Amino acid sequence: MSVAALVLAGGRGERLGHSLPKAFVPVAGLPLLVHALEALAAAPAIDWLLPVVSEDQLGRLNALALDARPRLAGRLARAVPGGAERQDSMRAGLAALPQDVELVAVHDAARPLVRPAAVMRVVEVARREGAAILAIPACDTIKRVRRGRVVETPPRVECWAAQTPQVFRVELLREALEKALAEGRTATDDAQLVEWLGVDVHIVRGDADNLKITHAADLAVAERLLAMRAAERV
Repeated sequence: MSVAALVLAGGRGERLGHSLPKAFVPVAGLPLLVHALEALAAAPAIDWLLPVVSEDQLGRLNALALDARPRLAGRLARAVPGGAERQDSMRAGLAALPQDVELVAVHDAARPLVRPAAVMRVVEVARREGAAILAIPACDTIKRVRRGRVVETPPRVECWAAQTPQVFRVELLREALEKALAEGRTATDDAQLVEWLGVDVHIVRGDADNLKITHAADLAVAERLLAMRAAERV
């Protein structure tokens, strides 16, 4: 099965408090988006890489000259403009994929530290099952809260924190997006769309350091982790 990675990079990152859109914020000398793309490219299972950015950031993306980066050569597709919502951006990305792509891995540009081995694991399960996501077990007890009061404490052993990439058969994700559009529903992650179809989504254990950059403090953590990995390769 041919596999494409949609790298969603349209977020503004208001909580990050940076002057640049989140995907273009530098860490260890490179924008988050470049780290994410190169991490995915290091997984042999990924055949295509397709960035999805807001239309007003296409010029900024072109200025990165991603085609000239050796790790991305031959697998980087032309970026497409996303939409107002994540689901709109996924729809635009799916429409731009080559016809022979059978699996799509949806990844956040704000996760620059995903490990290629984890990408390989989740793609392999999705090949077999049709839908799979990276996730890690929750460390904290989770409370469901309504109007400031606890309404439920689900068993911690059943609680996992979802990560990306989340990998699906292309036609399955297309069907899920169309159902959500018809019903006027907005998911908090891509797997939830597929869950609404009644399809099982399989969990593949991810890595604790596949963190999502959300706050300014996360940038410092990512910088340290990237430095540690670079030292390990020396």
